[in-house]
Amino acid sequence: MTVSCTRCGAPAAAIMTFNYPDGAVWMDDIDDSIEAYGYLFCANHADRMTPPQGWTLTDRRTVTRLFAPVQVA
Repeated sequence: MTVSCTRCGAPAAAIMTFNYPDGAVWMDDIDDSIEAYGYLFCANHADRMTPPQGWTLTDRRTVTRLFAPVQVA
């Protein structure tokens, strides 16, 4: 199943959920086990998302490294 970004219609890569009384926002990866009860975003919109003033954003998405870490001797 392909889902789309609520902002632009591109393929969704993340889901945002929130708890209004706590002023907390979470950004998670989309996978088959997650229930879509939040707002879906493409990677671009998920990366640019900012919570309301005074709220906390916890980004729990998996980070994919583009380059291997450099080891210094």
